[in-house]
Amino acid sequence: MVTIVQPHAIRMYQPPGEERPIPGDNKLTLTAELEAEIKAQSEELDGAKPEEILRWVVGRFGDKFTMATAFGPEGMVILHMLSEIDRKTHVFNLDTGYQFPETLKLRDEVARRYGIEVELKRAATSVEEYENLHGGPLYRTNPDQCCFDRKVTVLKNAVVGFHAWASAIRRDQSPDRANVPIVAWDKKFSLVKVSPLANWSKQDVWKFISDHDVPYNPLHDQGYTSIGCWPCTRAILAGEDERAGRWSGFAKTECGLHSLDK
Repeated sequence: MVTIVQPHAIRMYQPPGEERPIPGDNKLTLTAELEAEIKAQSEELDGAKPEEILRWVVGRFGDKFTMATAFGPEGMVILHMLSEIDRKTHVFNLDTGYQFPETLKLRDEVARRYGIEVELKRAATSVEEYENLHGGPLYRTNPDQCCFDRKVTVLKNAVVGFHAWASAIRRDQSPDRANVPIVAWDKKFSLVKVSPLANWSKQDVWKFISDHDVPYNPLHDQGYTSIGCWPCTRAILAGEDERAGRWSGFAKTECGLHSLDK
């Protein structure tokens, strides 16, 4: 096995039997040097503005940096910032086949407003094929498996060739997210994970949206505080946690992309 040492201690490995690396297939490996860099950068950027964090990750990883978005308020804020920092950043959406029409319309608005074409990444099976395979909608009986098949697995394939990705999670959203670092090693996807809005509150997000006229999903005006797939999302009631409308009736609060089970 031939080791190719890149700048900043990023090491990529050539598959056995290949004479040269296959473009886009080089996987980032966590070295001691990279681990130390991640820790140092996370500490340094913990008090930084989201724009500063995004400038760092764009400068550090270039076209090996990507972002997944579900077009939530936080994601729309980051897209607005990226449009001013580097609109060539690759952005994708996990199109499960169950997204609200209002969510998908935001993709067109992002292209019109910011010049960012969000790529739709889909599972190997259509919704109809998937439901036929499982004898009906799996989200009704096993939402964890449904999320794994139509989101987690799709993301694993979508990030092949990339070294870093941005998430739009905030620490105050849920227990699983409470201690998320600004920069971390995402073992589940073998990427550097950057969370530029980790320190922001819900109020910070909506103030930015108001101040900068950022487009957002109109369902938020109808009581939907957190929006995922339509079968597993409802408007919340007064006094409920902002993520209470996700997978209502199940002991489930995360789709698996940001959960602690690495």
